[in-house]
Amino acid sequence: MAVQHQITKWRSWFPIPTKEGINLGRWILLEANRLAATGMLLTLTFVSIMSIGTFWTIEMQRLLTETQAVQTILDTLLSGIILLVSIVVSINSIVISYDIASVRNQQERIEGAMTFRRELGRLAGTDEGPTDPKSFLQMMAASIQERARSLEDASKEGDEFVQDIEDHVESIVGTLAHLEDSVQQASGGEFAVLWIGLETDYGRLINRSQQFTSTHQNNLSESLEDRFADLLRSLEMFATGRAYFKTLYYSREIADLSRTLLFISLPAIITTAVTILAIDASLFPSVWVFGLPPLLTFVAIAFTIALATFIVLTSYMLRVATVARRTVSAGPFVLGS
Repeated sequence: MAVQHQITKWRSWFPIPTKEGINLGRWILLEANRLAATGMLLTLTFVSIMSIGTFWTIEMQRLLTETQAVQTILDTLLSGIILLVSIVVSINSIVISYDIASVRNQQERIEGAMTFRRELGRLAGTDEGPTDPKSFLQMMAASIQERARSLEDASKEGDEFVQDIEDHVESIVGTLAHLEDSVQQASGGEFAVLWIGLETDYGRLINRSQQFTSTHQNNLSESLEDRFADLLRSLEMFATGRAYFKTLYYSREIADLSRTLLFISLPAIITTAVTILAIDASLFPSVWVFGLPPLLTFVAIAFTIALATFIVLTSYMLRVATVARRTVSAGPFVLGS
């Protein structure tokens, strides 16, 4: 068991198989550490250029010496690297500017967060509310299941909608029990836990609860109405907490993207500039490495490094866009496919 836990800890860096097998697409889009995803995309880029160069009929020497195509492309990429880094850093500055606020605004934010935490604590019957995605999801799953089961206790045997309540409770308990199990077995870092919460379809549960109370409004006892209200409040707080953690994720992801781009951009700019000068001066390597043609390897490495910043942006934006696309909702309102 300990060995399995150690293996799953590396899931964010390697696509380790699970019970469902290996879903490489999901791993790249969601589960992989962004640096691991970047490394895979860089490797794919290098291999693709080497493959194209190997099967292309035009000789690389002729392409480098008789045309300006490679230099032109590298010149364009060099300009693109500088422009890309400038744009991303500017976007990050906009995100950071949200945190630059007056004392009053900062106080209101903190008070709002503390009030929400205290309300979560009262909901769970504890002194303090959760502060991280895992404890939040575990607490909310247990709290919502408890309030769902209380509906069965408050319903009477003779009520015509008892079976409907039981079906509704079973649906809620099943959804939240699956959430609890998934959180316990989650591997691949903090984002894996957060994504489990983002995937939970709470809108359907809210809609059905509201429809039930609206349909049977005249037949519900006061006790049952109160318990439905408590259940709805729990689901609403789950939705609020989920949205807040998603906002924190976006802020951190953009900050990590900016930092990674700044680290990679300078070596990429220097390498691309040196490559352009080397081609202009016809200074090409002649050493064979692992049996690979020197010129082809030289060009493949140069293009891969020049594309590194764009590949970093791609790896981060793939996950951000996937999260945004698959969690497009505002409470119970959800867009269709």
